[in-house]
Amino acid sequence: MATQYGITGTTAKGIAASVERAVAEGALGPEAALPPVRRLAEDLGVSPGTVATAYKELRARGIVVTRGRGGTVVAPAPSVASRRPPRVPEGLRDLSGGHPDPALLPALVPPSRLSPGVRAHRSTPRLPRLEKAVRDWMGPDGVPVEQVTFAHGALDLIGRLLSVELRQGDAVAMEDPGYHHLLDLVTALGLRSVPVAVDEEGIRPESLRGALRAGVRALVCSPRAQNPYGGCFSEARRDALVEVLREEPDVLVVENDHASAVAGVPLRTLTVGGLTRWVHVRTVSKFLGTDLRWAAAACDATTLARHDGRLLLTSGWVSHLLQEIVHGLLTDDGTRALTARAQEAYALRRGTLLAELADRGIGARGASGMNLWVPVRDESAVVNGLRSYGWWVAAGARFRLSSAPGVRISVAELEPADAARLASDFAAVLGESEATYGG
Repeated sequence: MATQYGITGTTAKGIAASVERAVAEGALGPEAALPPVRRLAEDLGVSPGTVATAYKELRARGIVVTRGRGGTVVAPAPSVASRRPPRVPEGLRDLSGGHPDPALLPALVPPSRLSPGVRAHRSTPRLPRLEKAVRDWMGPDGVPVEQVTFAHGALDLIGRLLSVELRQGDAVAMEDPGYHHLLDLVTALGLRSVPVAVDEEGIRPESLRGALRAGVRALVCSPRAQNPYGGCFSEARRDALVEVLREEPDVLVVENDHASAVAGVPLRTLTVGGLTRWVHVRTVSKFLGTDLRWAAAACDATTLARHDGRLLLTSGWVSHLLQEIVHGLLTDDGTRALTARAQEAYALRRGTLLAELADRGIGARGASGMNLWVPVRDESAVVNGLRSYGWWVAAGARFRLSSAPGVRISVAELEPADAARLASDFAAVLGESEATYGG
């Protein structure tokens, strides 16, 4: 019945607002079924057309989905309630967040040269010296750097591009498993995610070809440190993907190199393949500080014009104070040395845990970056089992579209000395899970 969900309203907008409020407050959770159109119309005393219009608006905004005979249900990741991770229980070692080790981040010092008065930032939105630093940073990796731009983080830039390039209902090829905030962003924009399978060399060419045949208009992928699987493009995989992408030159290719300086492997970028529409995005939160909400991007000329045109009409520019801080850190020799140590530390921590798990017969994935993906049969059993041993890891459900279950372990703060204990506890949990849940 409608009263079960507390849906109210006498107009389409009122009904839609009532459902949205229930989703945002948690009264209607993901996958919760909404009443059939005619039943809700009868309960509220309105026409079926009014309810149908409300449901159409909710679908367009990524709050609900319609599944044929399955009816209308709240979206798995509704745009008003992102898939936030559960709160870490007290007293547990948190290996779920994917954050860098604070001990390996530089101190953030405000810039000393602050310009007095008012400046026309819209006419010069980017500091020329930071543009040069970005070209010096990306260019040696083979990324074309004729056109560069800035944004307030990778999600900000990707969201802006997708909203400019695509229309509601369009399809986007997404890594599966993939970064949960990106998966949620696509849903929030009213777009459809088409899963593309990944392995330790990144997205798989045959799966990408299938997505392109399904009519996707954009691809979002990570060339290294793929989150959560840890894959990284080999030269052969990069070349195979470029060959597939050349078949659909109008597809926008978004390459998210989020870990860049601490990924632990070389960059094999798709942008060397002469693609028509592309953007290579880098952030600094993994090695300079999580509060530095800044991203740099190199892209083709059309993408630059569309991104910057929309940026001009919204926030206008990225704070010059933020740009000054980023420039100071990117060009500081001491910070570069610290970043190099961080890369080595993360590679050691990742490799040590991979080896300890392998010694106990546990297959894990993590060729680069600061996360491991461990395939399991029952995510809840493993997460709760490790909790009893004092560990907190991330269940894979929020990273997956249609791929098999797993858990993500963030190794950024896991010292090598602790890896053996975690691996032993993991093996014990798998044994208990096998006995209790059949795996």
